[in-house]
Amino acid sequence: MVILGISAFYHDSAAALVRDGEIIAAAQEERFTRKKHDSRFPSHAVEFCLAQGGVRLSDLDFVAFYDKPFLKFERLLETYIAFAPRGLRSFGMAMPLWVREKLFQKSLLHAELKQFGKDFDSVHRLLFTEHHQSHAASAFYPSPFENALILTMDGVGEWATTSVALGRGNELEIIKEIHFPHSLGLLYSAFTYYTGFKVNSGEYKVMGLAPYGSPRFAQKILDHVIDLKADGSFHLNMEYFNYCTGLTMTNGKFDRLFEGPPRKSDELLTQRHMDLAASVQAVLEAAVIRMAHSLAADTGAKNLCLAGGVALNCVANGRLLRDGCFERIWIQPAAGDAGGALGAALAAYYSFKSQPRKVNGCGDKMKGSYLGPEFSQVEIERRLSAVGARYNVLGDEQLLDACAEALAAENAVGWFQGRMEFGPRALGARSILGDARSPKMQAVLNLKVKFRESFRPFAPSVLRERVADWFELDQDSPYMLIVADLVERRRKPMTAEEQKLFGIEKLNVPRSDVPAVTHVDYSARIQTVHQDTNPRYHALLQRFNERTGCPVIVNTSFNVRGEPIVCTPEDAFRCFMGTDIEVLAVGNCFLRKEEQDPKLTKDYKSAFELD
Repeated sequence: MVILGISAFYHDSAAALVRDGEIIAAAQEERFTRKKHDSRFPSHAVEFCLAQGGVRLSDLDFVAFYDKPFLKFERLLETYIAFAPRGLRSFGMAMPLWVREKLFQKSLLHAELKQFGKDFDSVHRLLFTEHHQSHAASAFYPSPFENALILTMDGVGEWATTSVALGRGNELEIIKEIHFPHSLGLLYSAFTYYTGFKVNSGEYKVMGLAPYGSPRFAQKILDHVIDLKADGSFHLNMEYFNYCTGLTMTNGKFDRLFEGPPRKSDELLTQRHMDLAASVQAVLEAAVIRMAHSLAADTGAKNLCLAGGVALNCVANGRLLRDGCFERIWIQPAAGDAGGALGAALAAYYSFKSQPRKVNGCGDKMKGSYLGPEFSQVEIERRLSAVGARYNVLGDEQLLDACAEALAAENAVGWFQGRMEFGPRALGARSILGDARSPKMQAVLNLKVKFRESFRPFAPSVLRERVADWFELDQDSPYMLIVADLVERRRKPMTAEEQKLFGIEKLNVPRSDVPAVTHVDYSARIQTVHQDTNPRYHALLQRFNERTGCPVIVNTSFNVRGEPIVCTPEDAFRCFMGTDIEVLAVGNCFLRKEEQDPKLTKDYKSAFELD
């Protein structure tokens, strides 16, 4: 049985192909179109998935869409009626779009699918899953657990913003929900907007900014903005928000409570903004921990699966893991809406068609999340030659030696190998790498390579077998979704003078043996690298460790600020030529910046809209 899953028309559209329960392919549309968070019908991603599976649209048993448009339309109407006469302008802007596209989405999907096969029977083979069912399915069915509790938290689906499900074998049952407008995701997005970042893309900046601040507004949030119960359930005070009917997330009452208007994107960040980030992060963590404790006690579940956009908050995930109310936790790497495409396909296979599910009890079924396009060595050479790249073709061992040597010399290395990652994180297939031991590497990568804010942290990739030697973590974290502290012996205590520094002043103080990946609170967002899922990347870390005695390197996504992660060899070369990356490895092709034609240098800094 072959099923295609699709998410589209909101943000981060994607497609995924599942055959007899095995995940064959998955990719976001943005990687092909080069438009960040592309929400259009994922034509390119569908084409890739079908090609990867060797099937035509007519060969599919089902196409599954990740939410139910009529329920969303019902929520839109009921919300505007409940808040009338407020929101007339917003209603007038939204309604034509909903009537034209979303209300008749089945017809729209049928029309889009016809480009892949005019005879596809959309009447009988097009399925719709609820939004949170898609998220829950994406978290549970690929997990290594036979039984688990599934917690989904995001902005909003049709009505649900938080849902709890129980997974048993091939069955998945949603047992509790919290409904719009009460939403942890939208609470966090409100503070994202208020601190001057873009909603639906800047939330991770708030998380990265939080350690520079003090949570001095947390109690004010709890007293006025959110009624957080002991069991983790919550109710937002809508007097402070504008997102139900307005064109902004917050309002004047919110401004007065938090001592000023929203920050404009070009304004300097102040200590107050850092304190706001720290405060909403603290409240989010409190809500997640309370909810987890209550659910573990009520259900007796030992295993927890997470999905939804809030599950990308790796700081909260790390705290939840350390809390220990669940014995094991598994997080869907494509936890946001893109992962809904995969969840829809899996829900159709297991829930709708009741197909048997087998788990191996150890590894998951995501294949390291390396589910996107890959390119043969012959094709890589052809594509690089066509764009004027100058390269040497090295053997496997030579390539590893050359890249390890470049890293040890504090060069930024573009690393393009194998199948592209599915989800928002680069995991060693489309990555920019650096020497984690270098005190200057974070600033160099942020300012000269990524063209982004200086405070943004970088993640360490570490050999799985060595992670406990460096971090307070001794389990798999292959998807960069868990934050843990460095072990004490790897830290460098701050001097008395350094302790007096505030906020971003702390940024340039080396705090460990691997300062480029150590946040100001001695934490790091960890990726464990496994030989079975990415043998070449694992071998590179081994080679670097042999050369330096350090099994940790910097891993950041292969793109600049506002650009989708690179997909093709041409994308990689353009980014290489538009930044201060010194070395590029694409397959077995090895490129040095000084050997390239200077005429191919690009002004990449302003090539993409800022995120």
